[in-house]
Amino acid sequence: MARVDLTHHLYQFFPQLNGKTIEVPGSTIGDVIQGLETLAPGIGFYVCDERGRLRQHVNIYIGEERVSDRTTLTDLVAPQSRVLIVQALSGG
Repeated sequence: MARVDLTHHLYQFFPQLNGKTIEVPGSTIGDVIQGLETLAPGIGFYVCDERGRLRQHVNIYIGEERVSDRTTLTDLVAPQSRVLIVQALSGG
């Protein structure tokens, strides 16, 4: 199972994940997002738009590599991968 880490800001929206080791099955980043959705309903739509594409303000890394397929989310995830979901913040 892939281990998923979120930036601190995302725990404000999905507090049920805070302080837990998040591990989900999946062979693609799309599978991982679906697995997260079962743990924290709504996170899939927070990360992806209504067409299932990664939102502009969200980046996902598998290890050190940024996900390249932002449209169909087919980047491969190995069983022991570390996946990091990062949301860009703005404001002033």
